[in-house]
Amino acid sequence: MKILLMLFFVTFATGLFLLLAGLLRLPTLRTGRAMVNAGREKKPLSATIEAWTSEGAARLAGVIRMNEYKKARLAGTLKAAGIDATPEEWSARCLFKAGAWLLIALVFLPLFPIASVLFLVIAVLTWFREAGRPEEILREKREKIEGELYRFVSTLTQELKNGRDVLSMLERYKKNAGEDFKAELGILCADMRSGSWEAALTRFEARLASPQVSDVSRGLIGVLRGDDGAVYFQMLTRDFKEEELRRLKAKAAKIPPKIRIFSFVMLACYLATFFVIIFYEILGSLGSLF
Repeated sequence: MKILLMLFFVTFATGLFLLLAGLLRLPTLRTGRAMVNAGREKKPLSATIEAWTSEGAARLAGVIRMNEYKKARLAGTLKAAGIDATPEEWSARCLFKAGAWLLIALVFLPLFPIASVLFLVIAVLTWFREAGRPEEILREKREKIEGELYRFVSTLTQELKNGRDVLSMLERYKKNAGEDFKAELGILCADMRSGSWEAALTRFEARLASPQVSDVSRGLIGVLRGDDGAVYFQMLTRDFKEEELRRLKAKAAKIPPKIRIFSFVMLACYLATFFVIIFYEILGSLGSLF
């Protein structure tokens, strides 16, 4: 009986969805999947889920209202993380994904209450994971860029001995920068060519929201205003070198727990070899006595 009820709910929900899709003239799944796959490689299942999510979020984004501060903050985070979506669209996408699991929980509630609780927990976890994904992407990007700042500042210190053309310095370093830092420097250089250099550096600082990037940006703005930035960047190089050493030590501190078990295995092998040699020597001595 429960199986029949579950089949009834599934078929009823499918029929209702197809009916509403026809009335609202929603694009077909094949069309949505083709749009999602345009310009990038993606697995068919992921593309299908993304297409459903994008279609539902586009419909839901029109009814979402956000205050100006939260909207501006989320817009800046999405732009810095490289996510092409408005704050309303991203919030709708999070709600749609969590709501899908919540709908499954409601379907299973009269049939399997324990399973419905599990799906409810998944819905809550999905909401928090998707809502925090832009911050996580931005944090990873910021950490990669901060890992390059010591080399970047060292290069600027040497470049300032030969000239003060900030844009040329950035363009020369961009050729050897990492992927994330290269993309940010590309945006910065394009912004500097099209407008005020100081304003471009200020926007560069605001995009990443990193204290180290802020120090570099303020130093470059000082160079543009005519300050002698050589001493400032020498001090900054020393500070970033210490920060880089602390980062490397913290990364190295995480390695011993992973290899501790192998150290014990090696120690056991050494002890076994040592005791086997002693055992054979003792047996040889006993054999010569008898």
